[in-house]
Amino acid sequence: MEGFIRGIPKAELHLHIEGTLEPEMAFALARKHRVDLKYPSVDALRRAYAFDDLQSFLDLYYAGAAVLRDEEDFHAMTQAYLERARADGVVHAEIFFDPQTHTARGIPIKVAFAGIASALNSSKITSRLILCFLRHLSEEEAFKTFKEAMPYRECFHGVGLDSSEKGHPPSKFARVYEAARKEGLIPVAHAGEEGPPAYIYEALDLLKVVRIDHGVRCEEDPALVQRLAKQGTPLTVCPLSNVKLRVFKRLEDHNLKRLMDAGLHVTVNSDDPAYFGGYVGENYLACQKALNLDQEDIRRLAANSISASFLSEKEKAGWLQKITTYQ
Repeated sequence: MEGFIRGIPKAELHLHIEGTLEPEMAFALARKHRVDLKYPSVDALRRAYAFDDLQSFLDLYYAGAAVLRDEEDFHAMTQAYLERARADGVVHAEIFFDPQTHTARGIPIKVAFAGIASALNSSKITSRLILCFLRHLSEEEAFKTFKEAMPYRECFHGVGLDSSEKGHPPSKFARVYEAARKEGLIPVAHAGEEGPPAYIYEALDLLKVVRIDHGVRCEEDPALVQRLAKQGTPLTVCPLSNVKLRVFKRLEDHNLKRLMDAGLHVTVNSDDPAYFGGYVGENYLACQKALNLDQEDIRRLAANSISASFLSEKEKAGWLQKITTYQ
């Protein structure tokens, strides 16, 4: 089963590139830039990856990003992720990027774009980059970031919404999403992780997203589950992340299989794998064991990931054929 899971072609659709910064690389970059980290060693930093909720993770996540300073840093981080993803059978990745995390530290947006794009362009994995707005900041600041990013429009394909969900509904960003859609950018948004089902409705109806990132709390509203199933709206679920951030106490309690059985278009992803204990292969493997998934469940999840992607219909058809016949 492990060989089947790691080998079957799949896409990863919910991955924050800053969340792939492993402690070893963080310390190497800290030495390079003479940045003092709060923790005395790699092991001490890794032990700090025990979180009470989303906000406790974000506090450490933003502090860790402080070691990213130049184009080479962003390239190295992105390249390291792509190599690990390829080993897990990922053939296509759609990657979130948080420019505000870096511009707030005085790092020009072009530096991050250049480093990430150079790694993506040299990879054997196809990819799309999704520019995310930090929802704990204002929509005015999101507009500012959007305008700063437009000179690099060829580097990214969509817009997303991440960071602290509680108290920051999707409706807060309706105007900037409208502007992004007019530029041909594909809209997605985090909703229904810590936030209520109402946030999923807002993301669908006000931001007009094509995918819901997380979305696991949709189960609290049967009408919403029916709507998502009928529309075929993909959910980019991150099981190990959900357990690490206490959305579910144990992976055995996760609703991934129930959502699949309800007819939802569910995909499996790793979110911030350096912090949450596993890349996409580990997420598939853990779910298979905890939820007793069989090979056809795995095949369905892999197929869902491809069909939910931003790939062309021709590209999707090619990979879906390979998934169908994969043994």
